[in-house]
Amino acid sequence: MKIETKCLHEGYEPKNGESRALPIYQSTTFKYDSTEHVAKLFDLTESGFFYSRLGNPTVDAVEKKIASLEGGVGALCTSSGQAANMLAVLNIVSSGDHMISAASIYGGTLNLFAVTMKKMGIDVTFVDNNATDEEIQAAFRPNTKAVFGETISNPTIAIFDIERFAALAHKNGVPLIVDNTFATPVLCRPIEFGADIVTHSTTKYLDGHAVQLGGVIVDSGKFDWTGGKFPGLTEPDDSYHGVVYTKDFGESAYITKARVQLMRDMGTCQSAMGAFLLNLGLETLPVRMERHCQNAAAVASFLSARPEIESVSYPTLNGDPYHEMAAKYLPNGCSGVIAFTLKGGRAAGVRFIDSLKLISLVVHVADIRTCVLHPASSTHRQLTDEQLDAAGVAPGLIRLSVGLENIDDILEDLAQALEQA
Repeated sequence: MKIETKCLHEGYEPKNGESRALPIYQSTTFKYDSTEHVAKLFDLTESGFFYSRLGNPTVDAVEKKIASLEGGVGALCTSSGQAANMLAVLNIVSSGDHMISAASIYGGTLNLFAVTMKKMGIDVTFVDNNATDEEIQAAFRPNTKAVFGETISNPTIAIFDIERFAALAHKNGVPLIVDNTFATPVLCRPIEFGADIVTHSTTKYLDGHAVQLGGVIVDSGKFDWTGGKFPGLTEPDDSYHGVVYTKDFGESAYITKARVQLMRDMGTCQSAMGAFLLNLGLETLPVRMERHCQNAAAVASFLSARPEIESVSYPTLNGDPYHEMAAKYLPNGCSGVIAFTLKGGRAAGVRFIDSLKLISLVVHVADIRTCVLHPASSTHRQLTDEQLDAAGVAPGLIRLSVGLENIDDILEDLAQALEQA
C-alpha cells in the first residue's frame, strides 16, 4: 500500500460484522481464564493485553499503523513527545554514558538532555548541524551510546543531514535517533536514510487538531545491538527471569525492552481515547500535509518580499541554506512551520504578534489552524543567551505555523499585522 492508503487501513482490520471505525477499548484491565495464561504474559512468552500501561488494543492498532508509516518493526506510544524522547534515550543510555545531539533542537528536548539527564549522570555533547565530519567525530567518546537530531528543527527550521549523521554514528557503533515530528512520515521517512530509531510528538501534525498529547517511538529493527556497547539488550534481564532481548525478540529487541522495562517502570503510557483521537488525525495526514506545505511555501514567499522582514527560514526559498538538502530529504514539501525575524527585534515582534486577528498566539505548533509564537519568551525561555545562540534562536525570532485556512485570509492578516509592527 502507498502511504495515503496505509494512513487509512493499517493497524486495524475489522472482521465480518465488526466496527469499521477503530474501537475504543476504554479499559485498564483484561480478563483471562487461567493463572497459567497470565503467567505466560508476565514471562513474555505469550503476547496479549493484561494492563493498559503496557498495552491496549486501541493503542496497539495505532502503534502498528505508525510503525508501518515509518517503515519500522514496531512502535511504542507514549503520553507525550517528551516522554518518547526520554524513553528512546534511556532505553540504551545509562548513568556514566555519553551521547551526541544536534544543537538545533526543540528547547524542551535540549533541557531534557542538558539538565535532567545530566542529573542522571548522562553527559550530552551538542554539535552544530553543519559541523564538519571531523568536528562531529571528535565529539565521540568510548562511552558514547547514541546520536540524536530533528529532521526539521523546532523552531529554526534547520534540516538534519540524516544520512551523514547515520554514517558517523554507525562508524562508531551507535544508533541514530531522529525526531521526525515536523516532517511526518508523509514528507520524510528517516529510516530510509539510515536512522535506527524515530520519535514523534504525536501532539503535532500526526494528531493535527490540538486535541491530545502524545508521543511515539519507532524501532527500525535494523541496528545490531550485539557489538558490546548495549548490555541491557544483550545480557539477561533479572526482572524478567533472565530474558535476553536480542536473543528472545530478535529485530524487535529495542522496542520490546522499551515497553516491558521502561514503560512498566515509568508509566508514561498513551490512553485508549488519546490513541483513538490520534488515529482520526492519522487518517487525514497526507491530505493535511499537502495543504500545509502549499500554504507555507506561499507565506514564505510573501514574507521574504516584505520590507519589514529581516530574514525568513523556509527551505523552499531560493537562497535558503537548506534548499538543496530539502530536495533530498523533503522533495514533497517542508511542512507548515516557518521561522522569520522582523526588523526592530523583540519589540517589533511583540507588536506584530499582538496585532494579529485571525492567527492565534498559542503555545503549540503544527495545527490545522495558523498559529504563532515567540520562542525566546516561551518554549526556549529557560535557555541562556549563549544557549539561544547555539540553538540558532534569535531574540526576535518568530515561529509561524501555517494552517489550512484559505491562503488569502492568512496573507491578509499577516499584512495588516506587519504594518502595525
